[in-house]
Order: sequence, then structure tokens, then C-alpha cells
Amino acid sequence: MATEALENPLDTALDRIEQALSRLEAAGLAKLTKPDSEELAALRTRHRKLKDTVTQEIQQLDLLLANLPR
Repeated sequence: MATEALENPLDTALDRIEQALSRLEAAGLAKLTKPDSEELAALRTRHRKLKDTVTQEIQQLDLLLANLPR
């Protein structure tokens, strides 16, 4: 009985520790997956540049296709 009384608080403490670890891991993962404003700004700039480049290349392809002999 004395052992049983010790296991219950020990089990409770271990459960609380596991729950706390789960919350910490979730918070850490959330922070890792959430880009900061600097990173987001850099990604937006990169996206805009890539979009402009693709637009220019498509225009070049359109010109080439328009000038092909039929």
C-alpha cells in the first residue's frame, strides 16, 4: 500500500511533465514553421522578382512564336 500511494503522485507528476513537454514541443514547432517578418519580406521580394522574370520570358516566347513561319 505504501508503494501504491507513492506511485500515484509519481504517475501524476510524470503525466504533468509529459504534458508540459508536449506543449513546449508544439510551441517550438509552431515558432519554427512561422516565418518572421524579415524572412517574409525577403520571400515576397524573391517571389516578385521571379514573377517578373517569368512574365518577361513568356513575352519573349510569344514574340518567337508569333514570328515563326507558317
